[in-house]
Amino acid sequence: MSRISALLSIVILALLASVSQAATLVASVDRTRLAVGETFELTLASDDFTQFGKPDLTALQADFEVRDTRQINHLTGLNGDAPATTRWIITLVAQRAGNLSIPSLQLGDAHSQSITLTVLAADAPGKQNAAPIFIDASLDQDQVYVQAQALLTLRVYHSVALYDDSSLTPLQIPDARIESLGPPRTYEKLINGVRHGVIEWRFAIYPQRSGELLIPALVFSATPAQMNAADDPASAQPGKLAHVSSAQMPLEVKAKPAAYPADAPWLPARSLALEESWSPEPEQSQVGDSLTRTVTIKADGLASAQLPPLPGAEVKGLRRYPDQPQLSNTNSERGLIGSREERTALVPTRSGEIDLPAIDVLWWNTREDHLEHSSLPARSLQVSDSPSLAVDTPAGDTAAQSATASALWPWKLATLLLTCTTALGFGLWWRARSQPAIQRVAQTGPSPRTLLDDLKRASLANDPQATRQALDAWARQQPETLADMAARFVPLSNALDGLNGALYSEAGQFWQGEALWRAIGTIPASERRQTPGGDPGLPPLYPK
Repeated sequence: MSRISALLSIVILALLASVSQAATLVASVDRTRLAVGETFELTLASDDFTQFGKPDLTALQADFEVRDTRQINHLTGLNGDAPATTRWIITLVAQRAGNLSIPSLQLGDAHSQSITLTVLAADAPGKQNAAPIFIDASLDQDQVYVQAQALLTLRVYHSVALYDDSSLTPLQIPDARIESLGPPRTYEKLINGVRHGVIEWRFAIYPQRSGELLIPALVFSATPAQMNAADDPASAQPGKLAHVSSAQMPLEVKAKPAAYPADAPWLPARSLALEESWSPEPEQSQVGDSLTRTVTIKADGLASAQLPPLPGAEVKGLRRYPDQPQLSNTNSERGLIGSREERTALVPTRSGEIDLPAIDVLWWNTREDHLEHSSLPARSLQVSDSPSLAVDTPAGDTAAQSATASALWPWKLATLLLTCTTALGFGLWWRARSQPAIQRVAQTGPSPRTLLDDLKRASLANDPQATRQALDAWARQQPETLADMAARFVPLSNALDGLNGALYSEAGQFWQGEALWRAIGTIPASERRQTPGGDPGLPPLYPK
């Protein structure tokens, strides 16, 4: 028993050691742009459930005031899909303006990453700050191009506690698209020595016409908690619903610049970038391989719905099977970052060098107010022949060729004998032409009728993978290759393109094989005669 206990202790200690070695400490903040005197939350998350200490916060005291620290433990779920984690939520206040850095913090042997913050100077006190509840609305700019982003920030300040019944009237602007930038944020701010709670909303506004755009007043409603008799008498009555309204704000919308090309999609953004990835890498591609090319366009200040399709030209020797584009939006401190991802399956149809053209996107830089280009350079694919697409050669034939290559003299004798027997065989064949048709010798493997039935069954079942296998087996017993038959018969070529599209894209489940089966039926009977070795059917040399 003592030995078993010792072994169990060793196993447990090893597991705990491996967990502690793999433990991480991840830091994150609820916002990276704030003002002096405003609170924000720093979250430290650890997956080391064996750590019972607290992070060392001494390094924060140089630039920040620590207001509060809360610890939240999350246990492992019953099915094991949610690992155990511990989070520390730390409320901080920046003590000075500038670009401040939250340094790396330590918990045991784990260290968090550093985070950079932009801290603005505190706002000058205003007359409205004396009210227990007031609202402030601001735009990040007074002028904006049509369809470009203007960022509206709405903040409600309250020095009294509010019940959980607050509401804000919806933001609706004719001739403008509105995008909400996430749920409202809540934090605290010190104004004139009084601590205020802050509720912040942010909206991205995209004007759809030039001229003056009026941002309407928004009304915030909430019920303040009961107030003491010593509070300011100008404040709202206890238990009464309070309403505060923001001011209307004009926004000047500029038309598209005359220098922008008329035939190019209008893209006003703070920045725009193109990214490219391949799966697999195209350096060792072969004829018939499926290469997936993913091109992503990201625009800071535009929604994903505003991003146009990327230009795509047909390339000789390359078949294209595009997928549906993937659109996504990401919220940032400066608004929306729209992303459009386009994936295309590329299948080379010939060997050699295939040139892909450059991808160029025109856009207008709203920060520097000028036209810019973002592009992916042209590239060349080096495509080699695929051994799997070559005519199959039996292993015995290859061995025989290697053996006879080392001894050429027997071929000289065989050539002489072949000449004689050929003359004799031709004479016998000429005589046998007048004889009745003789049943062919049974061939090994599946019969042509069986292969044709397999092809019919797979195509009418709309199964592209099984149809391709049955088609290759049937084509190997034909007098000409599948490519030659497709070049001769247009319906067969079109049906093969549809089959390849189903094999190399996500639309395979919708493929209909009836067109391919009909195309096989259009081949003249003389062209799809099936013979054992691909030779025209000759009768036996010695008919009975």
